[in-house]
Amino acid sequence: MKKTYLLTILIIASFFCEAQEKYKVTYAQLQEYQGLYQYLNNTTLKIAASPKDTILYAIINESKYYFIPVKKDLFLDMTKDSIQFLRNKQSKITAYRTNKGTFDLLDSRVEFPKEMWYPRLINSNGYKYSYQQPTNDKDGLNTGNLDNTGLNKSLLNEMMQKTVDGKHPNVHSILIVKDGKLVFEEYFYEHHKNKLHELRSATKSFISALTGIAIDKGFIKSKNETALSFFPEYSFANNSNAKKRITIENLLTNQSGLDCDVSNPKSVGNETTMNNSDDWIKFTLDLPMSDSTGGKGMYCSGNPIVLGRIIEKATKQTLPEFAKQNLFNPLGIKNYVWNFKPDRSSVETFCQVNLTSRDMAKFGLLYLDKGSWNGKQIISKDWVNQSLKKYSIVQGVDYGYLWWNKYLDANGIRYYTYAAQGNGGQKIYLFQEQNMVIVITGGNYNSPSPSDELIKKYILPAFNK
Repeated sequence: MKKTYLLTILIIASFFCEAQEKYKVTYAQLQEYQGLYQYLNNTTLKIAASPKDTILYAIINESKYYFIPVKKDLFLDMTKDSIQFLRNKQSKITAYRTNKGTFDLLDSRVEFPKEMWYPRLINSNGYKYSYQQPTNDKDGLNTGNLDNTGLNKSLLNEMMQKTVDGKHPNVHSILIVKDGKLVFEEYFYEHHKNKLHELRSATKSFISALTGIAIDKGFIKSKNETALSFFPEYSFANNSNAKKRITIENLLTNQSGLDCDVSNPKSVGNETTMNNSDDWIKFTLDLPMSDSTGGKGMYCSGNPIVLGRIIEKATKQTLPEFAKQNLFNPLGIKNYVWNFKPDRSSVETFCQVNLTSRDMAKFGLLYLDKGSWNGKQIISKDWVNQSLKKYSIVQGVDYGYLWWNKYLDANGIRYYTYAAQGNGGQKIYLFQEQNMVIVITGGNYNSPSPSDELIKKYILPAFNK
């Protein structure tokens, strides 16, 4: 992981150096391009110049995508497509043009707080970490200190120091729940405990939980119900007896057999194509079969999207409403955003849930405690046990019901974990033997995240025997 991360940094650095040898740009020059702009599908994005590294970024929701300068007003994005900024007769920026169209500058007076560029704002005396016990906010999450937890204060201090020094970039939060208590809670950049964070594909594990609840409550008869039977209003392309056999369980284990595999560039079920389609359900279930149901594990975001709509049809509620009544309210989760609309309007939000890091920790603790929360069974113990078993292998990793069955090696000792995880470094890790939940959020979108390295280097070694 470390070697891959360093290699990526070197590639990006060399790319910037090569580009800037031809065209050098200053921070003041980059500030000319800042502002709020139009974007695809009637959405907007922000463009900001970083005072930390003198790089121009496009900001979509929480994601930052760098631009590489080529010459005046011309940049390349991360896919090497051209970004041409346009000026008026007064030489003021008015828009930018890409191969997707021309997008107007809506407001050039957007403020970008300094905190968004630095892990912590540091005074002239430098930074020295001092541990503080998490506060008890009476939100249902008990707190405690590090004493008698087995965690190594010295290692955690080193982790904090190096993260603030920029050695582990774009980490937004690190939380540790040990023996049922939140004992470590730190935030970086402009993030804090009340700020919502996008979960990206970690949302899939929440859909798994809601599927189990819908079955437990009798809305769905069983995991063996066929997917197509919930959609009599559709006439699907590439229909076959094999497709008609796809079950809810096949969707949960990413073994639907549909030609949808993020690791296969030739797969017709490309996630970007789905995101830009008018109906993600029909797009997914229209796909041809590339394998038998229950066969090869293939990472396909369309599978949990279809599950979400099945839950809606079975319960006659929207997925967020069903989640609110049966998962969020029981956990005391009140601050969240979930816009589940599987169509083109969600092209940049991916139908994902947005939660605070503390509420992510609650979800992890719920699964660690076999579906029980404060003495109440929210999800059946049987469903939790089923969810965390191995059914398939996806991208070389054992896979349960939209949960990853992973291991991390720390100084030669192997630790097994169950993980809900998403692009950018969103992690909810369950360590059953250590009775511990670790939550990490980050902004390393479409690039290697240091989150696993943090866990392996600074948290798990405390338990080596």
